Amino acid sequence: MDNIETVPTAPPRKSWWRKIVDFPLVAMVIALAAIIIVVGLMSFGAIQIGVEAFPEDAAEAIFALIATLGAIITYKLFVRRLGEEPRDDLPFDRRSKDFWRGLVFAGLLMTAIVGVTAALGGYSIAGWGGSTSWAFLLFAAGFQAAFFEEIIARGIIFHYLEQFGGSWFALVISSLIFGFLHAGNDNATTLSSFAIAVEAGTLLGGAYMLTRNLWLAIGLHFGWNVVQGYLWDVPVSGNAVDGLVDAQVSGPEIISGGAFGLEASAVAMVMATAAGLWLVYKAAQHGNIVKPWWTRRAAARADVPVDQTKL
Repeated sequence: MDNIETVPTAPPRKSWWRKIVDFPLVAMVIALAAIIIVVGLMSFGAIQIGVEAFPEDAAEAIFALIATLGAIITYKLFVRRLGEEPRDDLPFDRRSKDFWRGLVFAGLLMTAIVGVTAALGGYSIAGWGGSTSWAFLLFAAGFQAAFFEEIIARGIIFHYLEQFGGSWFALVISSLIFGFLHAGNDNATTLSSFAIAVEAGTLLGGAYMLTRNLWLAIGLHFGWNVVQGYLWDVPVSGNAVDGLVDAQVSGPEIISGGAFGLEASAVAMVMATAAGLWLVYKAAQHGNIVKPWWTRRAAARADVPVDQTKL
């Protein structure tokens, strides 16, 4: 039989409306709106069936799980299909093991931050605590913050900003957005918002850049909040907690973070940001730096291979 050469066919042309929908910044707005609407409707339904009448801890846990499940479902069924380069950043496969790596790494990092702060005179333990904040820490500061916030901040905002302006643009802008979304928290200041933008934005953004999925960032976020709040009785992003021990802060707020917690301290800014920069460096070493949309387009028109559009 004669060999028959096949000519590769070009991908089907998109309609004008699909080109608009798939443009990174438009896709970002649609994705955010979808999750807000779904979680809002699920929360409204919970209110209608009387969840607010439950004990405070139970109601808080239910609403946290609603936000978590609503974000996951919307992401898996809809959001991951949006954009010019759709991708599932929340794969339920072996990559999910990065959650546990992130949890352990964050726990060790936060413990080191507490230790350095204690050595500088900004933290001490007075005795055992009451552990009454376990529900808030596990569900609201744990599952909801880790899954809901990471899907929003890295899975949507970082992802689509990166598809538009490149990795460095996305890292800076998503970090600032993430930090200043905490400006309305209890005991928040401009310094605390900036600190979260720098330390957490770099750490979590670096985790996403390195792994190209959300699991490491989710594990880091979960471990960071739960360990600092439950194990070390440190306020979580301004929210006072009652943890396993009864801790006291003292000295200058630049060392202790004051009422907002260690996230607003120079110790956390230095140590967590250093860890984040290391992750960003590793991501760059692996070639995981995306160039801006217009640069990739120009390269595509010039028939430059795709991998040459990365650093």
